[in-house]
Amino acid sequence: MCENGGIVNRTIKTIFSLVVVATMHAHADDGAASIAAGGLVVMGRETRVTMAKEVLKISMDKVIVDYDFRNDGDEDVTTQVAFPIPDYEFDMSEMLPSDQGFDHFLLWIDGQPTAFKTETRALVKGKDLTQLLAVMHVDVGSFGHSTSNDHSPDILRLSDAQRKQLERAGLLDSQYDEPNWTVRKKYYWQQTFPAHKVVHIRHEYTPVLGSDNSISYGMGPGADPASVKELQSFCFDNGLRKTFNQLQSQNKDASYFYVDFILTTANTWKTPIEDFTLIVERPHLEGELADYVSFCWDGPVTKIDADHFSAKATNFIPAKELRIGFFGVEHRRF
Repeated sequence: MCENGGIVNRTIKTIFSLVVVATMHAHADDGAASIAAGGLVVMGRETRVTMAKEVLKISMDKVIVDYDFRNDGDEDVTTQVAFPIPDYEFDMSEMLPSDQGFDHFLLWIDGQPTAFKTETRALVKGKDLTQLLAVMHVDVGSFGHSTSNDHSPDILRLSDAQRKQLERAGLLDSQYDEPNWTVRKKYYWQQTFPAHKVVHIRHEYTPVLGSDNSISYGMGPGADPASVKELQSFCFDNGLRKTFNQLQSQNKDASYFYVDFILTTANTWKTPIEDFTLIVERPHLEGELADYVSFCWDGPVTKIDADHFSAKATNFIPAKELRIGFFGVEHRRF
């Protein structure tokens, strides 16, 4: 562990490793990029409330984060807490708006399911044009209730004059009548942290997975440079690399998916995180011969059971982001 609690890029000598990367990389044409979400933030920075404990659980289909926030001061602290969504645009070839918008977000406070508010804004070249869409009853976050089977029902029912107005504002593509705005979205609520008490907050969501067809694109002769770089971001060790090389020599392959998590959102609170735990769940991919998890950590990685692995840190100040790779071995003829 670094003296300041940050993560360094050191591979643990096991086939299970964890990687933290400073930036999210480009992907090969046949792959899909993940959307990196993170933890809870405060607007600006809240130095009066300590993140006494964080337990981050990551699997292919769910991210769960449990926090203990402690207010050591003599006065209650009330502030806006938010789960910000990375900006996203209309692209039905990649994923549904509901996936990009993390519509499956859930929240509990001190064990009780808790309601929250949603702020969704439409931006065109940085200009906020939310009100114009609202007047026309066009839903911003879903791009007018778009699904995989249509473009935008809310836009299709508009008059020609209304569509022309949206085109002039840059909100609508003039050739295909498709939404042309960027969505900026966050879930938020007012939270009180009582003096000298601990508040437990849990949130969960369905991650947006990144994927590529197989490791073969990034390994061996003629490897695609972008895929090579992506595989390097998983930081798997020599043992796992040897396993994958053996698979390829046996006409087998390994496909992979990954989850990106923004660890540095924790730094909007009083630092450091006093007690941090990461738990990664190994998947069981249908039809696969074997499954692996790849991540690296500056310290020991503990095998909790056959499918769960844990890494811990104390007085932790996240300096980089997190990427977890999930690999499934399959038969393949070259």
